[in-house]
Amino acid sequence: MYTGLLDLPWWGYILATLGLTHITIAAVTIYLHRHSAHRALDLHPIVSHFFRFWLWSTTGMTTKAWTAIHRKHHAKCETVEDPHSPQIFGINKVLMTGAELYRSEGANKETLEHYGHGTPDDWLERNVYGVHDRIGIGSMLVLDVILFGPIGITIWAVQMMWIPFLAAGVINGIGHWWGYRNFQSEDASTNVFPWGILIGGEELHNNHHAYATSAKLSNRWYEFDIGWMYIRILEIMGLATVKKVAPVVKLNAGKAQCDFDTLQAVITHRYDVVTRYARSLRDTCTAEMQALKARAVSVDGARLKRWLNIDAAALPEKELAERAQVISQSTVLNTVYTMRDDLASVWQRSTASKEQLVSKLEDWCHRADTSGIVPLQEFSKRLRCYA
Repeated sequence: MYTGLLDLPWWGYILATLGLTHITIAAVTIYLHRHSAHRALDLHPIVSHFFRFWLWSTTGMTTKAWTAIHRKHHAKCETVEDPHSPQIFGINKVLMTGAELYRSEGANKETLEHYGHGTPDDWLERNVYGVHDRIGIGSMLVLDVILFGPIGITIWAVQMMWIPFLAAGVINGIGHWWGYRNFQSEDASTNVFPWGILIGGEELHNNHHAYATSAKLSNRWYEFDIGWMYIRILEIMGLATVKKVAPVVKLNAGKAQCDFDTLQAVITHRYDVVTRYARSLRDTCTAEMQALKARAVSVDGARLKRWLNIDAAALPEKELAERAQVISQSTVLNTVYTMRDDLASVWQRSTASKEQLVSKLEDWCHRADTSGIVPLQEFSKRLRCYA
């Protein structure tokens, strides 16, 4: 019986499968996601052509379709036009049939034309990759059987399921449903696990939505982005050029008043600002909630936390009215949530000049200083130090 060119022990076949699928994950995160969709890095033609060939033979996806769908996801995130939002379709549908949602949106010519600009349109794309996806997938099946024998069919099947489940399902589904958040971005994105070698760094989805054009997805010391490690290796070899990474918060402890630099830094790091504001005032809100309950005022702690982490403009009208009713029962809560809304208005679309926005930010800090709420006063001091 033919056993293939590579006669491996049982664990060898497992390692081979993990290796092959990992190349596919690397191709998706480095080439399709960070390079093509977000232009966070440039790749040498040798590298980009290898990834195009590999994706053609393991997924049948074209660069233009994947890029367009992902860009639309960011542009229409968590709305009815989002191609794969669990907030709209439900977590079960996205998790189990995410690949079908991709195929459906990939057939939308308007999406491809509007969001697919800047993707390969050469002879290979027009005559091979874009029209003969079954040949690519079939070629991988033949290669797996030649290398591994009959068990190669199983290895090939795992390869075919890897991206539809982990990328289209887990990242697009769980990555917008469950996990932790470093940044209070305007969507429901989450980081799935601190360590996710199998997903190439894509599990750090909240970090990515906060800074979409960053080539590096990790942000905290305990987060490991293996895709970034590969990018750095390629960069050292002269095969990649990083164009942008997430900005690092810098503080000037000597600053006591807001200026243009403060304004620019606050706008740039707005997700960090909102996150730190929520953390700083969390205990204050909890104490006020307990005080209200002692007065027989019904308060939902989960709601209080949610309202502290989300812009008022993003709340449904009914929930916004509920928030107004609750915070009207407490002077402290009213101050905390009103100040949170006013802070967000600094970086929201405005016709105000830079001078007016600086004045508005300094006025906000002055109101915080005189609020009598110690955590708010401490936050104000730190805010002035953004540089």
